[in-house]
Amino acid sequence: MSIRVASAPVSWGVMEVAGFEGRQTYGEVLDEMVQAGYEGTELGPYGFLPAEPARLKAELSRRGLALVGAFVPLPLATPERHEAGFQEAMKTADLLAKSAARFVVLADEMSPARMAVAGRVTANDGLTSAQWNGAAKLLMRTAEECTRRGLRAVFHHHVGTFVETPDEVERLCALTDPELVGICLDTGHYHYGGGDAVEAVERYGKRIRHLHFKDVRPAALASARQEKLGFLDAVRRGVFCELGEGMVDLPKVVRALAENGFDGWAVVEQDVDVTQPDVRPLESARRSRQYLRETIKI
Repeated sequence: MSIRVASAPVSWGVMEVAGFEGRQTYGEVLDEMVQAGYEGTELGPYGFLPAEPARLKAELSRRGLALVGAFVPLPLATPERHEAGFQEAMKTADLLAKSAARFVVLADEMSPARMAVAGRVTANDGLTSAQWNGAAKLLMRTAEECTRRGLRAVFHHHVGTFVETPDEVERLCALTDPELVGICLDTGHYHYGGGDAVEAVERYGKRIRHLHFKDVRPAALASARQEKLGFLDAVRRGVFCELGEGMVDLPKVVRALAENGFDGWAVVEQDVDVTQPDVRPLESARRSRQYLRETIKI
């Protein structure tokens, strides 16, 4: 097994959500990734890093960073927006393909309805059969076009979307071709959605082709559920923590991955709101990298 370790702008508060734009320039973020000991990065929201391939490659190259891929949300639940979502995804895919990236990380977009019930999803909160079928067709079409560009498509289950719970992940996998649509296992989001990351590795095995390493504070998650907090409010409360401080058993996850011969990237993420006074992205990123190096030997 081989795991290379990258980071992502989200650990500096840069998300695909209004109000989470971070407080540092892309250059400062990339410099701090290097200081914290990471080998690569994901793109972040389109436009945060340079969108011109030559400039993007130059900025990464002079820091010794690889471009791993990009998180690309799609409007799976709204058929009337599928074409526009597909075209936006292709814009990112073209940039990735011209910038020597390997992965496009597809996901459903976050929605107010699902963010409101994050971590407390019931069957009544899900997609209809027609919506599932339409979502699968959009994913397959997108994955096929990404493959033509030399990219590997993986799907990221995400809290606050219509593919959050283990049952929803299983249904999506059943509706899509495993050769075209792999899985990006996000260890923190899978626990937030009611699952266990070790069980996910045992279930999906080699279909897991990309990783997001994330940890969750159990007390903060329990409080978010009890108080019926929305996803972004839970992020502001610090539901995600540095690796090794939460409920995710990452050593067991990595052992299970090794048994399946995983060979690829793990992107360390800690979704944070940098307006909160106790959030220090560089220090947290450095400690999470140290945990992986010292405890898991990667």
